[in-house]
Amino acid sequence: MERLSINDNPPSGPIGAPEHNAPSTSSNAPAELQPPPAQLPVQMFTTAAQLLDLTDTNLMLQDTVERIFVQEVYADIPRGVFLVRGENVLLLGEIDLDKEDDIPEPYREAAPEVVMRLYKKEQEDRGRKEKSKRRKLQDLGFEGESAGDMVL
Repeated sequence: MERLSINDNPPSGPIGAPEHNAPSTSSNAPAELQPPPAQLPVQMFTTAAQLLDLTDTNLMLQDTVERIFVQEVYADIPRGVFLVRGENVLLLGEIDLDKEDDIPEPYREAAPEVVMRLYKKEQEDRGRKEKSKRRKLQDLGFEGESAGDMVL
């Protein structure tokens, strides 16, 4: 069995057939007359690192506005410029500006201060409920997600 490098052409006959003693062009011909070695397609070398490179495009969003809905009110809060790392982007799409202006029926616009106050109150209530639920589950023998970190 012959050892071939990636630059050598494979034998022309069927596998296992004896080779003919034909003159070799790889050692006798000048380098400029030899055809370049065949390149494998890029798809052959797709790795996880290359797949990450495909999604590693950062986004810069300007004039951003955050719309917060709480109970039956909402407010648009200007946030300015956002820089989003590409690895955090799952989906990017366009907003239909006509549909964006149509607010669902029960909601009405309110001042951002009022909405933020209601939002913070809602978050505190949710935190208290979550803490109570974790305490009850702990009494039953369940551990929370970060309970093991407290030991260290």
